[in-house]
Amino acid sequence: MGDTEYKLIEEMLPLLVADEDDEFTPEQRESAHKFKKFLDHLPGGFFIYRADKSEELLYANMALVRMFECDSIKEFAEFTGRSFKGMVYSEDYDAVEKSITQQIMGDNSDNLDYVEYRILTKKGNMRYVEDYGHFVQTNVGDIYYVFITDATVKTTMRQRDVLQKLEIIEGLSDNYDSILYVDLDTDSVVPYRMSKRLVKQFDGEVKAKPFSWVAEDFVNSWVHPDDQQTIREALSPEYIRRMLQDDRSFYVNFKCLYESELQYMQLRVVDVKNNGHVSQVVIGSRNIEDEIKQEMQQKNLVERALEDARIANNAKNTFLSNMSHDMRTPLNALFGYLGLAKKNIGDSEAMSKYLDSINNAGKQLLDLVDKVLEISYLDSKDFHFTEEPCSLIDIIKETCDELAPLAKKKKIDFTLDCPPEAHPEVYADKEQIKNVLMNIASNAVKYTGKGGKVNFLVEEIPSASSEFAAFRFVVTDTGIGISPSALEKIFDPFEREQNSTHSGVFGSGLGLTIAKQIVESMGGSITAQSELGVGSTFTVVLSFRLSEKKETIEDTDDVEAFVKGKKILVVEDNEINLEIETELLEDLGIIVEPAENGQIAVDKMKVAKPGEYLFILMDIQMPVMDGWEATEAIRSLDNPKLANIPIIALSANAFESDKRQSAKTGMNAHLNKPIDIPVLLDSVQNIVMKKKK
Repeated sequence: MGDTEYKLIEEMLPLLVADEDDEFTPEQRESAHKFKKFLDHLPGGFFIYRADKSEELLYANMALVRMFECDSIKEFAEFTGRSFKGMVYSEDYDAVEKSITQQIMGDNSDNLDYVEYRILTKKGNMRYVEDYGHFVQTNVGDIYYVFITDATVKTTMRQRDVLQKLEIIEGLSDNYDSILYVDLDTDSVVPYRMSKRLVKQFDGEVKAKPFSWVAEDFVNSWVHPDDQQTIREALSPEYIRRMLQDDRSFYVNFKCLYESELQYMQLRVVDVKNNGHVSQVVIGSRNIEDEIKQEMQQKNLVERALEDARIANNAKNTFLSNMSHDMRTPLNALFGYLGLAKKNIGDSEAMSKYLDSINNAGKQLLDLVDKVLEISYLDSKDFHFTEEPCSLIDIIKETCDELAPLAKKKKIDFTLDCPPEAHPEVYADKEQIKNVLMNIASNAVKYTGKGGKVNFLVEEIPSASSEFAAFRFVVTDTGIGISPSALEKIFDPFEREQNSTHSGVFGSGLGLTIAKQIVESMGGSITAQSELGVGSTFTVVLSFRLSEKKETIEDTDDVEAFVKGKKILVVEDNEINLEIETELLEDLGIIVEPAENGQIAVDKMKVAKPGEYLFILMDIQMPVMDGWEATEAIRSLDNPKLANIPIIALSANAFESDKRQSAKTGMNAHLNKPIDIPVLLDSVQNIVMKKKK
């Protein structure tokens, strides 16, 4: 519509809005009638309303009446309340008013505004309209005259296109705080979702902007300087087209600064049409801080694992180095003294000396092997404690008695301080308690020089329950002491202040580790204090369930006299072991009947007379039938006197699970190889002699 039409409308306005009573010439009325008829036949709606708060409708053509699905001007006036506000769908009114005001007040020389909104017809149908308005000042007041067209079909088609695009957009998921629709061919971008970082570029409104400008302003405003060039390149049309030539999408991570806070972000670009020509794309941005942190944590975990592996590898190498040295030390002694013994086979005094040295070297080697196996066993799921009545006093005295010869040899003042009023009878694992105390006390004796002092203090401390007793075991020495750096890791596996070459004392470096694991598994604590050149103090605190005083068996018989002349069945498949065991047992006056495996032992018991064998010394691992199977078979014999013969296991299987299995199959005791005659005699006294009584 040109200037001529606008002038014509302005000239006819007084006639269009005039009342019936207004005075006009017949010619003027005829012109007005013809003009109204012209307006009624327009393909779109036309109306006039006052540009004041009332927004009163002054005129509406029939096309507008039909658009609202009304039958007459009167019905339309009643339905809309004769106001522009009554025409606009209520949810759109505020936005429409704001848009019209901004456009009229803006730089628009024609005072022409354009706005889209919805209307609700008399029949309840929703329609979309396009509104072209013009503001004029006339002798009847300030007014708007408006041309309006039905845009429902066009808007619906546009919405379908938008929905198709939104399917792509929604594919980016709710994790994206900003989603932009970009047309690279027209260099335009429309925001579908805006984060705080994009409000500035779009003035907080959903409207099209030049993509190149938005991208550059975004990079300059938010992207960290380190990543600005990367993101600037990633948002260039050339780069986007190149990256999407073969793939549907790509992403790039970057850092941004928001309110001086460093954030980790990701841009993902998706090709909408995917038709060979990359033009319409969706760009989403999301915060990936949690993912980066998780990735960094995983990286730290890997680095920590690598460091742990490195430390473990160093510990293993140190351990193997120490073990290589410490195993060779007693082995060298064994072979060396054996060579000397051969040379002096006729000199009984020298032979006795060399054999004692061979025995000591063998014990050192056995102790080393035992500790390595024990530390492995303590780390296994198989390890557990057995709780039985025992005397702490007896355990402590046994420990001290075993260390007394070495202390005496080194002229060490070894004292035991144990108050008589303490509760001595408790439920505990006797072997493990002794293991802990022996590891601590033996270290004190080992690392204390000649003429030094070692004190073993035992004291009962207050307990939280009357059913339990708490004890503090303190071993103090005047030995070589431990440096602060070594003290920090003194309980770690394979750690020791010095190897045996530097310290002059043989040791595996595992004793304190074993002690710590046992103590902590029992719910106790172990600590160490030391000063180089002054000495060390180790303190163990443990609680035990109280036990009634056990009944002791007063046995006046001499065990060696008891077994002398008695016959026992020794079940052993290894010829060397059998030879050694036979000779040691025969030295006690015992008659040894050998059996090469469990089956032979069972066969011998089937034909034996009751009482023919005092007891059976049974190996575990054997061909044909092992010791456990043989024991079960013997316990199943018809003759109860044969079936109930005492059976003592003598095996290299020294784990707690092995001992439990031995007890489960019916064995009376489980002893570790090599054979220890005093330990065997103690078992005979507790099992065989007690049974005889």
